[in-house]
Amino acid sequence: MSDVLALTKDLIARRSVTPDDAGCLPLIAARLAALGFHIEHLRFGDVDNLWATHGGAGPVLAFLGHTDVVPSGPEESWATPPFEPTERDGLLYGRGAADMKGSVAAMVVALERFVREQPAHAGTVGLLLTSDEEGVALHGVREVVEHFAAAGQRIDYCVVGEPSAKARLGDLIRVGRRGSLSLTLTVRGVQGHVAYPEKAKNPIHIFAPALAALAAERWDEGNADFPPTSFQVSNINAGTGANNVIPGELVALVNWRFSTASTAEGLRERAEAILQAHGVDYAAHWHLSGHPFLAAPGGRLREVVASVCHDLCGIDPEQSTGGGTSDGRFIAPMGAEVIELGPVNATIHKVDECVSIADLQRLPDLYAEICKRMLT
Repeated sequence: MSDVLALTKDLIARRSVTPDDAGCLPLIAARLAALGFHIEHLRFGDVDNLWATHGGAGPVLAFLGHTDVVPSGPEESWATPPFEPTERDGLLYGRGAADMKGSVAAMVVALERFVREQPAHAGTVGLLLTSDEEGVALHGVREVVEHFAAAGQRIDYCVVGEPSAKARLGDLIRVGRRGSLSLTLTVRGVQGHVAYPEKAKNPIHIFAPALAALAAERWDEGNADFPPTSFQVSNINAGTGANNVIPGELVALVNWRFSTASTAEGLRERAEAILQAHGVDYAAHWHLSGHPFLAAPGGRLREVVASVCHDLCGIDPEQSTGGGTSDGRFIAPMGAEVIELGPVNATIHKVDECVSIADLQRLPDLYAEICKRMLT
C-alpha cells in the first residue's frame, strides 16, 4: 500500500466531525517533526490548528488544508460505514476521502519527499491545518492569521488542497474565489386575524415587492475574472402555523456571492436602499464570510501550478474562480498568492463520498513538484 493511501485511510478512520480533530493533527505533527519540521500547535477556543515549517530565509510556500469533515448523515444510507475506509472498483470510500483528507495526506507525503530530497531547499515550506473549516470557521485559519499578524509570520504563496477537479485530476484549478455576504433580515409587521386585515400588518405582503426588486436587481456585470454577483434567498419563515392568523414577523436568509466588481459595503447600501424604498420596517444582521480574492494572471504560483498540471497530468487546467468559499479567503489578505488544487469534487459532502485511488496516488507528485519549482 502506498504511503498516501495508507495515511488517507488512517485519517478517514478518525471520526473528526467538525470541530473535533480526533487525533489527526498529532499524527501528522509527529511524522513531520521526525524530518526536522518546526511544529506549532495553535489551539483557539475548541479548535486545534497545526503550523509545521521547514527551511529558513526566503519566500514562504504554505500548503493549507483541514482535517475536520461534515457529518456523515444516516450511516445506514452508506454502502459501507463512512468512517471505515473501503476500496471498491478503484475508488476509496469514506467521509473526507475527497474533502479533504486525501489532499491532506498527499500534502504530508509530498512535503516528506521534498525535504528528504532537498534538505537545504531555498525559503520555507509550511503546512497549515485546521479542524474548523467545515463549521463556523471562527477559531481556525481566521484566528491563525490574526496570530500570524501579531507574530510577524508571513505567507507568500499558498496551495489549498480543496477538491477542485471536475472529471480528472488537474483539469481545473481555482485561481480565486468570490466573496460571501449574508443577511438575516427580520421584517416587522402586526399580528392579527385574517378576517380583519385592516387591524394587522402582514410582513409577507410588505416584503414581497421588495424581494422581487432585490431578485431582479443587476448587482454588477462581473469582469474578466469573475461572473456577475449573484443573489439568492435560502430561507423565508413567517406565521404561527394557523391559517387564520396574520403573522407579526418574517425572517429571511439571503446571500450574495460577489465578485471584485462589487464591495460588501456597496451591496449592503444598495440592498437597504431597496428595502427602505419599499417601506419595509426591518432589522438587518449582516455577516461577511470573506472578500473575493484573485491570483492575478501571470502570478508565479498560478503559472507554476498550471504548468505542473500540464506536465504531470497532460492537461491544461481550466483556471476558475467559481464554487463556494474556502479558507484561502483568510490567507489572501496577508498578501499571499493563493491557488487551489485537489481531487475531483463530484462526491463531496454526499453519501458514499469517494476519491479515485489513482488520482490520490498521483497527487503527492503534483504537490512535490510545486515545491521543487517554487523553492529550488
